[in-house]
Amino acid sequence: MNTTTDYFNIESYLTEEQILIKQSTRSWVNKYIKPHIESYYQNGTVPENWSNELASIGAYGLIIPMEYGGTEADYIAYGLMMQELERGDTTVRVMSSIQTSLVMYAIWKYGNDLQKEKYLPKLATGEYTSAFGLTEPNHGSNPAAMHSYFKPDKNDKDHIILNGSKLWIGNASHADIAIVWAKNDMGKIQGIIIETANTDNFTNAKIDAKWSFRTSNTGELIFSDSKIKKEQILAKSTSLPDAYECLNIGRYAVAWGSIGIAIDCYECALKYAVQREQFGNPIARYQLIQKKLAEMITEITKAQLLCHQLGKLMDKGEANYKQISMAKRNNVDMAHKIAKDARQILGGMGITSDYPVMRHILNLETLITYQGTHEMHLLITGKDITGISAFH
Repeated sequence: MNTTTDYFNIESYLTEEQILIKQSTRSWVNKYIKPHIESYYQNGTVPENWSNELASIGAYGLIIPMEYGGTEADYIAYGLMMQELERGDTTVRVMSSIQTSLVMYAIWKYGNDLQKEKYLPKLATGEYTSAFGLTEPNHGSNPAAMHSYFKPDKNDKDHIILNGSKLWIGNASHADIAIVWAKNDMGKIQGIIIETANTDNFTNAKIDAKWSFRTSNTGELIFSDSKIKKEQILAKSTSLPDAYECLNIGRYAVAWGSIGIAIDCYECALKYAVQREQFGNPIARYQLIQKKLAEMITEITKAQLLCHQLGKLMDKGEANYKQISMAKRNNVDMAHKIAKDARQILGGMGITSDYPVMRHILNLETLITYQGTHEMHLLITGKDITGISAFH
């Protein structure tokens, strides 16, 4: 019986650092997440110690330079960490990814030296929790049409006035800082570092009535004539593509994380199929079950090869947003299909919290639209291969 999920021996090419990061993350997930996640998920609770625990294993700022508190690891190592975190639960990976891919990366890429020195070390240690605000109530797939805007304060040249709202924001209800994207008085989109505790006329609202991402503090950020220091504008951010650059790192994390979901579901289904007996035989003996399992490990292997190659391109600075888009779309779709097949193999037990499959399925319903819908990512590829845009 071959139980490996590394069917093509990809891990034999990993560096010592990559192996260490993968193994240490898996050990942490097995110890702190796996034994409790089903209870947390059903109750919709987010343990307060998760953030500090994630910081302790280097899950905040893994790809950020050491001078700012990061680990300065390569992108394959980062991907492997995302894979192992999401094997525990999507929302655990999301906590790490928001902090690293979206917020710390935005400050490192588009902030000035003062902004980097002020915020990055505290984000790396988990002293600050963060959020990333791009999506709005009426503008998801088309953020260019956002309504959020800021203008100079007529009475104080050192401040700006921000108005607008951001919806479906991870960590919204408890973030210490948030990167919020809004249009300036010239119509250009820029990022602003919001210190939530020091911002007036600011409120947040938590979304509790959701069946997916149950262990994530998802919510809304609302600004009504909020007065903010001009120095909080990300110094080097000048346009919407700057926000997209951050999303590229986030989508890369989703592509890897989806493999973690698929592996968890596959391992669960394989073990069950070998042990479960019907009609006098393990159900793994029957052709339909073997077909599902064989297709699962095949799709996982294809997704692994895709991500490892993408990681190499990322480390060389040669990856583009179209490749990242394809990886995100393909791997989320792959994990969704594998999770549903695993649920069928488990039969009635598949809907219980004795197994992780239904929780993964519910989280995948968010990932299908998270950081770009499946359809929008299809159209990104479609535009690239035809040279014709389907966006109007």
